[in-house]
Amino acid sequence: MHPGDLADRLKSGLLSFPVTHFDRDLAFDEARYREHLAWQAGHGVSGLFAAGGTGEGFSLTPAEIDAVVRTAVDEVGGTVPVIAPATGGTAAAVAQARAAQEAGADGVLLLPPYLTEAGQAGLIEHVSAVCAATDLGVIAYSRANAVYTDTTVAALAERNPNLIGLKDGVGNIEAMTRTYARVGDRLIYIGGLPTAETFALPLLQLGVSTYSSAMYNFAPEFAMGFFEAVRAQDREAVYRKLNEFVIPYLDIRDRARGYAVSIVKAGLDAVGRHGGPVRPPLTGLTEAERGELAALVEKVA
Repeated sequence: MHPGDLADRLKSGLLSFPVTHFDRDLAFDEARYREHLAWQAGHGVSGLFAAGGTGEGFSLTPAEIDAVVRTAVDEVGGTVPVIAPATGGTAAAVAQARAAQEAGADGVLLLPPYLTEAGQAGLIEHVSAVCAATDLGVIAYSRANAVYTDTTVAALAERNPNLIGLKDGVGNIEAMTRTYARVGDRLIYIGGLPTAETFALPLLQLGVSTYSSAMYNFAPEFAMGFFEAVRAQDREAVYRKLNEFVIPYLDIRDRARGYAVSIVKAGLDAVGRHGGPVRPPLTGLTEAERGELAALVEKVA
């Protein structure tokens, strides 16, 4: 997909990170993953980020990431845009971006490099190297040790025509205001905070027109309804949905580190669709928490 066409498609609808399915031996379960992707594609989502954060991309080998991306492209490519990950150091991210294009992905999500800090000048070179390595549209994920300032985003947008978006995983209101004021509609802005529904309405005012929904994995109709309420700026509906489901869901999610992923797979189990185990270092919900989540999900799924 041409970068401009991809940007238009992504900014207009809800996005999601499908979970990556593992079998009992924690190997990639392709059959389950295909089944899940087909189900996800049928509920109106505008883009799927394969092997991303909720997809436990951090626990996958490069070969597994390639297998997951190729499976996603084969299963839903042409129906829903598939965005592949690029992560690690610059050389690794460049290699993954090239692999994504070869696999037939529609775009690349550039995640922060691991275990190193870098100044803004270094981040500009890092992002630019990835953009230069592919013809695909690239979205830079601003979070952790790769938080981009407004001047950096502006420089990147001017230097790299195929940089199409900024995914915000920080939630700094002043920083987002500065970025949108400086860069405007040259890029699309995607909400990327954990359980993005919580922040979706206020961030809309800052130019963040869409977000990636993890709960779309197991409650797609609820997630789509929530997104529509946000885009309509229906405050009453948004806060009703926050109170009836999202905030109680957050209460369970916040009980242990890593539950932002584990709770999504448990949510799939709760609706009778296989979520399967998470890989270490993540841990699954306790049985009591699974029961509590199942009772909550029953209200909306």
